[in-house]
Amino acid sequence: MPVVHIPRHMRDASDGLARVEVSGTTLRAVFDDLGRGYPELKRLIFDDRGRIQGNLAIAINEIVTENNLLHRVEQSDEIHLVPAIGGGSG
Repeated sequence: MPVVHIPRHMRDASDGLARVEVSGTTLRAVFDDLGRGYPELKRLIFDDRGRIQGNLAIAINEIVTENNLLHRVEQSDEIHLVPAIGGGSG
């Protein structure tokens, strides 16, 4: 089953879990399954229009996707929720 890795700042919404096994063959299906067990976590991932939050990137097997929710997910995939890194010159 695919595994979603939860960043530390979101773990209150996943009952403290750092990893959650989910089912699904697309990113959308994976997040729908994740949301059934952890609805608050799903609310942290998506905005009110159903798009991935702008401060979050999704990586599948360490490759950042373009947030395409139709992206195919294999049973052995590792999905990472990657918080945006702020900063830069100011």
